[in-house]
Amino acid sequence: MKFDIAMTDELLATTRAVRKRLDLQRPVPRELINECLELAVQAPTGSNAQVWRWLVVDDADKRRALAHLYGKGAREYLASAADQATTDQTKRVFESALYLMDHLQEVPVHVIPCVQGRPPEGAPMVMLGSLYGSIFPAVWSFQLALRARGLGSALTTLHLLHEQEAAQLLGIPDDVLQVALLPVAYTLGTDFKRASRPPVANITHWNQW
Repeated sequence: MKFDIAMTDELLATTRAVRKRLDLQRPVPRELINECLELAVQAPTGSNAQVWRWLVVDDADKRRALAHLYGKGAREYLASAADQATTDQTKRVFESALYLMDHLQEVPVHVIPCVQGRPPEGAPMVMLGSLYGSIFPAVWSFQLALRARGLGSALTTLHLLHEQEAAQLLGIPDDVLQVALLPVAYTLGTDFKRASRPPVANITHWNQW
């Protein structure tokens, strides 16, 4: 199989955290979410444990309740961070996060990636690395699959400040760990560009630090 490198690079380089450009009016078909999840679970997972679990929320009342929990955890932090931002780019990021917070209930689909199994208190770093390393490759594959189909998302975690309340709302078992919340919608336009990033040479070390 020969890949179109230019197209693949464009997908990887322009898949942005989409907040202000989510289409809040256009429904997202369940079959499209399932299609992207089928691709997501092809991602590698630690020890082939396949512990990823997914909770998809498209019920309006539950999205509204999740948005309320998100706002309880996010509002003060995001407002303060926006005020303290030292670059225009960072300020725009936090302003867009505030926008998402105010409109989260309107986003047609919320996807909560989870892991079956919770780490014990004081778990060693290797256990935590393996646990989160078993879900985030699949999360990113899911986001790339969305992008290729004209949808956008953003990896958010602030609802986890009220994780237990979210678990009660959604009936999540005690042995399942939520790791994020992804708002999912079609995007308003598809003309996303590369972000401003430092030269890789400035942040890469070879053989020793």
